[in-house]
Amino acid sequence: MVACSSKMLFKNKKNKMEENDFVSIWLEETGNPAIEKLGELNLEIANKATTLLVENGATENDLASILDINPDEIKRWLIGRHVFSIKTINEINFALAEISTKNTKQQAEFQKIK
Repeated sequence: MVACSSKMLFKNKKNKMEENDFVSIWLEETGNPAIEKLGELNLEIANKATTLLVENGATENDLASILDINPDEIKRWLIGRHVFSIKTINEINFALAEISTKNTKQQAEFQKIK
């Protein structure tokens, strides 16, 4: 008769459970569409924020200053390495609106000088 330790039995039971975990198998084979969509949305937000900064002659540091966030964190955001919460999206939106408003005012002042 072969003696088995409880560790070995647990490991075998765990392996059998993993083999029969159809959800895990499906996710491994097909990926998770919700996570993929979230990644796409985060990248889209980052791209739009970058575009708005460029259009308004602003920098990552300007955005960091308004949001009172480390510029390195903003850099991670803008390359899509951050999962945005609704709160963060709103904060970015307000900061970009502030940058845009500042830029519009500067352009109006410049036109007056001409």
